[in-house]
Amino acid sequence: MANLEMALGNMLLLIFVVLELLIIKYTLKKALPWKELIMNLNSGHILLWIFRGLEVGGYYYASQYVSLHLINHLPSCLSWVFAFILWDFMFYWLHYTHHKIKWLWKVHVVHHEGEHYSLSLGIRNSWYSSLTSFPYFVVMALFGFPTEMFVTVSSIHYFVQFYNHNHLVRNSGWLDYIMVTPKHHRVHHGKNRPYIDKNFGGTLVIWDKIFGTFQEEISQNPVQYGVDEPVQSNNPVLVNNIPFVNKRKIVDTDKNPQPVKLPNPLLISGAFLLFMELLLFIYLENVLQLQQKVLFFCIVFSGTIALGLLMDGKKIGIPLWIVFRIAGPIVMLFQTNIETPLVFILFSLSGIHGMLTIKRFVQLVNSINERYDRHL
Repeated sequence: MANLEMALGNMLLLIFVVLELLIIKYTLKKALPWKELIMNLNSGHILLWIFRGLEVGGYYYASQYVSLHLINHLPSCLSWVFAFILWDFMFYWLHYTHHKIKWLWKVHVVHHEGEHYSLSLGIRNSWYSSLTSFPYFVVMALFGFPTEMFVTVSSIHYFVQFYNHNHLVRNSGWLDYIMVTPKHHRVHHGKNRPYIDKNFGGTLVIWDKIFGTFQEEISQNPVQYGVDEPVQSNNPVLVNNIPFVNKRKIVDTDKNPQPVKLPNPLLISGAFLLFMELLLFIYLENVLQLQQKVLFFCIVFSGTIALGLLMDGKKIGIPLWIVFRIAGPIVMLFQTNIETPLVFILFSLSGIHGMLTIKRFVQLVNSINERYDRHL
């Protein structure tokens, strides 16, 4: 049941992302940065989910074996309130140190490289964010908060943080005085002064006001999003790992166009397909055998890598995407015994997408050959 709720919760996030993008494009008539949006959806969330599992598992171990049981005497309602506040307090310091400590910033910078402020940015995070979060939130295990309470409270906070990345809400009335709202969090994503390293809070704005890191948005000084030296790539493998090797000047493929590229509809649908497969993995995780989990993970993650290569205009990305989208699901469907219609439906769509990619690839190659022949 818990995995079903998590899958449905993430599906709800995806629906909100789509609705917001439709409003931005068709109601506000604004252009959408498709490459960045696809990167946000395709940033390797299935690996992030695995690391989140390690975080929760580590928390459970700590709560069982090193807890000091400091909250055992509290009434249940007070325990929940205390857990909510303590999580938010620890998040403030997690967020603050991820900006101030060099190696932690190399993890967190993935989230800040997005230059378009929208809900899709709210789900763009480093693969390693759960691993670097653990040392902060394990404090709750020491107090004695059970794992179920930690997961529930963190889910509430993460949903609030997701909401705070929306493009549409400018002001939130009286909530702006007590909570971190989109108005405040836009400031945090600013790369121009006076917005740099401000508004670290997750849900409650009080921590920034107590510790002197609060900054109002100034109407005469619009927020400029992003970072000064982003990784010039939409490949999640590079985006998540290049910061650690100090080679941020990756060749910008837009300045070096390749002769074969796929159109936006195929790329966008591929990104959404991979995200849907992640949701299915979450839903089935408790019933999958280890072999099935590994195979499922490999199919989705290989698709993530191939789509990242496609986004960077790498020609090798097209055949890899075709192979992974067709061969992977065939192996999953016929070499494992998963009696769930959703698996068949989703992986059938994956195969269809792979075949459409073949068709488009052949059309593009033929078009190039025709142009070449005319020049002879």
